[in-house]
Amino acid sequence: EVHLVESGGGLVQPGGSLRLSCAASGFPFSTYPMSWVRQAPGKGLEWVATIDAGGEHQFHANAMKGRFTISRDNTKNIVYLQLNNLEIEDSAIYYCAKDSVGTGRGQGTQVTVSS
Repeated sequence: EVHLVESGGGLVQPGGSLRLSCAASGFPFSTYPMSWVRQAPGKGLEWVATIDAGGEHQFHANAMKGRFTISRDNTKNIVYLQLNNLEIEDSAIYYCAKDSVGTGRGQGTQVTVSS
């Protein structure tokens, strides 16, 4: 059974940073690309970033490019999302998932950007 557990969210001021983590189990993690998606209040799921199985290639949505960075540690079965220079519009629940549309995502972690 796929099990994804996100953590690391919180309340941060505009311009601040957070590091999100996602612990994975129940599937061969190191053979799967992994993604982060987010959902803001009243909006649909939005793709944020994807990293390939080996961690060599990362892809980020244009709105987050240069501010967010996806990475992974296949020895620990964890995928990370570093959030820098956060904006109010980045407030959302962030999920990790096995694909870019959020399949198998966990319960999510809340990120709130507010002054």
